[in-house]
Amino acid sequence: MGVPALFRWLSQKYPKIIERVEEEQQKELDGVKIPIDISRQNPNGKEFDNLYLDMNGIVHPCSHPEDKPAPETEEEMMIEIFKYTDRVVNMVRPRKLLMIAVDGVAPRAKMNQQRSRRFRSAKEAKEKDEDKAELLKMLKSQRKKDDEDESKEEQVVKKTWDSNAITPGTPFMFKLAASLRYWCAYKLNTDPGWQNIKVIISDASVPGEGEHKIMAFIRSQRSDPFHDPNTRHVMYGLDADLIMLGLATHEPHFHILREDVFFQEAKARTCRLCGQKGHFADQCQGEAKAKDGEFDEKDSGVTLKPFIWLHVSVLREYLAAELETPNLPFRFDLERALDDWVFMCFFVGNDFLPHLPSLDIKENGIDTLIAIWRDNIALMGGYVTKDGQVDLSRAQYILNGLAKQEDSIFRKRREIDVRRENNAKRRKLEEENRNQRQPGPGSNGASKHNGNFPTDLPTFAPGKGETIRYIHPLTHDMVTNRSAMQQANEANKSAAAELKARLLGKTNLVASNDTPIPTDESTSILGKRKADSLEEDPRNVSDAKAPEVKNNANKAEDPEPTPDTVRLWEEGYADRYYEQKFGVSASDLAFRNKVAVSYVEGLAWVLLYYSQGCASWSWYYPYHYAPFAADFVDLDKLEIKFEKAEPFHPYEQLMSVMPAASNHTIPDVFHSLMTDEDSPIIEFYPEDFPIDMNGKKWAWQGVALLPFIDAQKLLDAMATRYPLLSTEDAKRNEFGKDVLIFSDKHPLYDVVTSNFYSKKQGALKLKLESKVSRGLAGKVEKNPDYLPQSQLTYPFDSHRMPDLDEDHSISVNYQFPKSAHIHKSMLLAGVKFDANALNQAEIEETRNKAMTTGRSFGGAPLRNGNGGHRGGRGGRINYADTRTPEQRPNPFAGYLPPGYIPPPNVAAANGFAPPVPQVAPPGYSQYPVPPPQFFNQYHSQQEHPSHGYNSGSYSQQGYHQQYQPPGPNYRDNGRSHESHRYSRGDNKPDRPFPEGYGYNRQ
Repeated sequence: MGVPALFRWLSQKYPKIIERVEEEQQKELDGVKIPIDISRQNPNGKEFDNLYLDMNGIVHPCSHPEDKPAPETEEEMMIEIFKYTDRVVNMVRPRKLLMIAVDGVAPRAKMNQQRSRRFRSAKEAKEKDEDKAELLKMLKSQRKKDDEDESKEEQVVKKTWDSNAITPGTPFMFKLAASLRYWCAYKLNTDPGWQNIKVIISDASVPGEGEHKIMAFIRSQRSDPFHDPNTRHVMYGLDADLIMLGLATHEPHFHILREDVFFQEAKARTCRLCGQKGHFADQCQGEAKAKDGEFDEKDSGVTLKPFIWLHVSVLREYLAAELETPNLPFRFDLERALDDWVFMCFFVGNDFLPHLPSLDIKENGIDTLIAIWRDNIALMGGYVTKDGQVDLSRAQYILNGLAKQEDSIFRKRREIDVRRENNAKRRKLEEENRNQRQPGPGSNGASKHNGNFPTDLPTFAPGKGETIRYIHPLTHDMVTNRSAMQQANEANKSAAAELKARLLGKTNLVASNDTPIPTDESTSILGKRKADSLEEDPRNVSDAKAPEVKNNANKAEDPEPTPDTVRLWEEGYADRYYEQKFGVSASDLAFRNKVAVSYVEGLAWVLLYYSQGCASWSWYYPYHYAPFAADFVDLDKLEIKFEKAEPFHPYEQLMSVMPAASNHTIPDVFHSLMTDEDSPIIEFYPEDFPIDMNGKKWAWQGVALLPFIDAQKLLDAMATRYPLLSTEDAKRNEFGKDVLIFSDKHPLYDVVTSNFYSKKQGALKLKLESKVSRGLAGKVEKNPDYLPQSQLTYPFDSHRMPDLDEDHSISVNYQFPKSAHIHKSMLLAGVKFDANALNQAEIEETRNKAMTTGRSFGGAPLRNGNGGHRGGRGGRINYADTRTPEQRPNPFAGYLPPGYIPPPNVAAANGFAPPVPQVAPPGYSQYPVPPPQFFNQYHSQQEHPSHGYNSGSYSQQGYHQQYQPPGPNYRDNGRSHESHRYSRGDNKPDRPFPEGYGYNRQ
C-alpha cells in the first residue's frame, strides 16, 4: 500500500509481529551442491499449507538488482527469478499449494499511479543519458593511451534495460509466463519435495493485480463447505498493503514473508560506493565485479539478505487489546473492529488515493484515527464497516473528529519541521567549524587545501540530476583556478568514479550519516512502490550503524526543501490550498464538496476492493490532491454506486501508462499515436511535465502533474489500429486463464487424465472433490496447449536448463469456485488458535497505550470537574463540544429498564452497564452471550466457535431473549447470502471439522 514507512511503523509499535526466518543453507559435497530436501520438517518449527507469491516483488529485484550487476539478457533474468523463487519455496516448504500471481491488467484506479511511475522513470532515464554523455566526456579527457582503452567507456554508456517492460502485454511478460510454466513443471518432475504440491500460475494475461488475485482465491476457498478453517497461509511480497489484505481475509493463521530490507551487513574495509573489497571510495573506478562462477555463486563474500516473518495472527492479538473498548452498548466483535482499522489506514495512504493532508504515518496518523474511533464508537451505535460496505453516517464521526484537530496538527507539524531544520543547520555549522580547525590528511597542518581530497569542494546530492549540476562549478574551478589544479584533478577523478558507479547501478549514494537514500530508481527496483519500508526522511532509513565517514567530501548534503507557498500552519490555508493545487476560487465551496465526494467514493471503492474484489474496473479518483477532513459534510446523504465495467485489454493499459520513450514495449502500429503531433491523443504523452514538490526535499516525494487519460478517446483512437496487428501481437493482447499444474504422483492426476484424455471423455469442466484434490475447490478444464507425457522444452534457445523427454506433470486451466454469498467478516467455525504470543503484561501495556496515544495534537479536552486536567483517558477530544449536557444523547439510556433509578452517590458520567444482555450493532442479530472474554480468546488449541455462520448472526433478524438453534434436519437452501451453511448432526469422516460443535457445515 502506498504508505511510506508503514511496515517500519507497525514493526516498531507491535514488535512481536516480526520474527527472523530460519533458513537451511545448501550444503556442498566434493564440489557438488546438494539440493535442500523440503519434504523434511520446516526449521522454523511450523508447517505451512499454502504459499502465495506476489511475483512482481520477485521479478523487479531479479531483473534490475541494487546490490550487484544487473543480468545482461532476459534469459539471465529468468534464471535469477528461478533461483530466488526456489529459495522462497525452500524457506516455507508448502505442503499443499503454491500460487504464483503476476500482475495483470489493473483497475483504472491503479493505472494513474502506474502512469506516474513510468513517466517519471522515462524522465529520469533521459537525465541519466545526459549524465552518461557528461561522464563519457570526462573519461575521454582523463584516459591515458598506454593504460586505458575505450572498452570501459563503452561499458559505462551501455544502454540500460527498460524496467517499464514489466507491464502486462509486453514481450517480456509473455516470456516470463512461458518460463514460469516450464520451471514449475521441471520442479514437479525432478524435485521429490514438490510431488504433493499443486501449483497455480496466474500470469500477466489474467486481469488483476497479483496480490488481489491471491486474495480472490482465498475468499473463494473460504466459501467452500469443505474448506479447512485452520489452513496456514504464507504470502510473499514487498507491498505493505499485504498486511491489510491478510487481516481482511479473517484467516487467523496468516503470515507474510519478505526480505529484511533494513538488514545491513558490517562491511569492514570495503568501498562504500561499489561495495567491493580492496579499495576505498576515493580510489573507486566503478568497475564491474569479476564473477567467481557462472552466477558469482562461488564468491565467499556474497551474503544473502535474510528474510523475516510478519505474523498477522500476532498483529490480531495486539489490535484486539488496542481496539477493545469498555462499556459498549453492543457486543464487541473483533473481526468487525479489524475491518474498521483497515478502513482507517486508507486515510493515511494507499495505491489509489492521496493521503489526507493532516495525516502522516511518521506523526502517528493511524493512532490519531484509532483514538477518534474509540471515543466515538459508542455514539456511532456500531462499527463503521460491514462486509466491505462503509456506513457513511458513522464515517462522518471519524472525519469530524479529525477536522477538529487539523489546525493544531498543521501548526505542530510546522514547529517540528522548523526545529529539525534549525538543529540540522546548527550541526552542519559545528561540523564545518571542526573541519576548519583540523588539518587535512597529508597537509602537515599547513592548509586544508593541501590534502589529497579537499574537504570544501562541491559534493554530490542524492537526487537524480543533481550530479551534473555540481560537476559544472567543479569543472569551472579547474579551469579558472590554476593554483588548485592538482586538488581539482583528484576530485574530478573521484567524481567520475562515483558517477560511473552510479550509472552502472553498483552504488547507493549516502546521506550525511551514510544511510541509503530512497530515490525513484530504488523505488522502481522494489516494484509497485515497494518503498513502504523506506522512511520519507532519508536520515531515518537505516537502523544499522553505517561506517563512520570522516571526510566531508564523501558526504552528500540534503537539498533544501522547496518553499511551501500553501503554508498550512497559517490562517487561510484552505483557501490557498484550493487556489494553488486545484486552480479554483477560494469561494467555490461547491468544488470542494465535489472533491470530497470523489474521495469518499474512493474510500468505498478501496474497502470493497480489499474485502470483496474489484467493484468497478473503470472508476478512478480524478484529482492529484486530497481534500481536508473539514470538507467532508453530510456524508449520510450520499448514495454511492459503482459501474462494474470491463477491464482494459493489455495494450490499452500499456497505452494508458507508458510514456512515448517506452513505446518499444508496444506494437509498432500504435507508436504514431504517441508521437505524431496530429494524433488525437498526443496530449496524453507529454515529454516534460511539472512535479509539484509540495514543500518536500526529495524528487520522489513530489506529485507528478500528468493529464488524466480520457478512456473513451483512447479506445476510439486505438480501434483504428487493431486490424493492423500481426497474429503474434494480437495474441499478447488476449486475456488468459489461470493454470493448475501437478505431478503424476498426485492423486488428482488419474482423475483428470481419465476425464479429459481417456477414450470416453467426461465433462468439459470437471469439478474438483476436496478429498481427492487435498483441499482445493474449483473447476478445471482441458488445456489445449498441453499433451500428457509429451516433451518439456526449455523456452530459450541457449538450453541453459535441460529439456525433459517425458513430462510427468499435467497442466489444466483452472477456475475459482463461485460463491452464493458475499465474503463475510468473520472467523469460520472450527478455528483453533495457537498459543498466545502476548503475555498478560504486554496485553495490559497495549491497552494502556491505547488510552493515551493518538492525542498529541490537542483539540477540546473533556471537562470532567477536575479543573480541565486530563483524566482517565489521556484527555479525550470533546467531539460534541457545541452541545449542552442536556442535548447530548445518553448512549445507554435505551438499554435501561423503564423506571430504572440509579443508586444514590454513584457517579454516572460514563453511563451504567446494561442490566440485560447487550444487543448487537444495527443490522446484526443477537443471542445471549456473556461479556467478551478477551484473554481466553487465544488459548492454545482452543476450539472457539466464531461469531460467524454458525452463531446465527447473519440469519436471525432482531434481538432474541432466548436463542433456539436450528432443528436436527435444518439445511440451507442456498438461496440467500444471509443464510446458514450448517446442519445438526455428527461429523462425517471426510470433513475437516473438529468434533464437539454439533453444528457442521453442509
